Amino acid sequence: MNQRLFSVLIFAFVVSAGASLLLYRLIGARVTANAKQPTAQVIVAARTLGLGTLLRDSDLKMGDWSGPLPQGVLLRKEDVVGRGVMAAIYDGEPIVENRLAPKGAGAGLAATIPAGMRAVAIKVNDVVGVAGFVVPGMRVDVLISGNPPGGAASAGMVSKTLLQNIEVLSAGQNFQKDAEGKPVQVQVVNLLVTPEQAEILNLASNETKIQLVLRNPLDTQTAKTPGIALGTLFGAVVKPPAAPRPPRRIATRVALPVFVEAPKPAGPVMVEVINGTKRMESKFSAPSEGVQ
Repeated sequence: MNQRLFSVLIFAFVVSAGASLLLYRLIGARVTANAKQPTAQVIVAARTLGLGTLLRDSDLKMGDWSGPLPQGVLLRKEDVVGRGVMAAIYDGEPIVENRLAPKGAGAGLAATIPAGMRAVAIKVNDVVGVAGFVVPGMRVDVLISGNPPGGAASAGMVSKTLLQNIEVLSAGQNFQKDAEGKPVQVQVVNLLVTPEQAEILNLASNETKIQLVLRNPLDTQTAKTPGIALGTLFGAVVKPPAAPRPPRRIATRVALPVFVEAPKPAGPVMVEVINGTKRMESKFSAPSEGVQ
């Protein structure tokens, strides 16, 4: 055999053996690391749990979890049983604190309301409810139409956006979110609002006509609209109502004090007496006031 060819074969054998050894060690180190990774027993869902479900012992099971534990994961069944589900939990998913209602809150719609928020019922029909597409999880704007007090009579009815980007909490008695977004014909929907917005909606539902407007859940921008009057639709120029006149001030005259100068004391009285060719003058003092 050629000496040169033999040397090449030996070199190739050494290189392949070194590469194989290196690959073996890398795979062995990775397998060893995975084998030594600690596992922990956590509580997982025994089935898919829908929104508002009251958790029972049969809904839970213990499962092995490798790697770092999820934040807020619960490890004892005593901390889970009897609490309501605020967000859907899928089969085999660990039970975490922020998916459950507080202890004692129970289940159902009330358990899904976050702290500081309120659920307000709005009566709807096929038109107001956007043909049934106002379903749990959707976002809507609230429009009102009516005659504003103190407005111009020529303007007529006014329509204005009252609230924007409001979450629909439930449609009728259904508060389960449908991933397909199928329409549901109901007569009442519950909107998730703040206490201040609840007061606004209560007044608007009693004094005006409400219309719900469906919006994209990803659209979170607030549109600034001035509203529109009925007269504007027909080309009329609607003048804003005149500002109230400020109260008229009436000037009052204040009488100035009158100072009366005291009378000057009278001087002496001169009496001239003529007796024949004699002439004589006599001086008498003036009589004082009050002497008669």
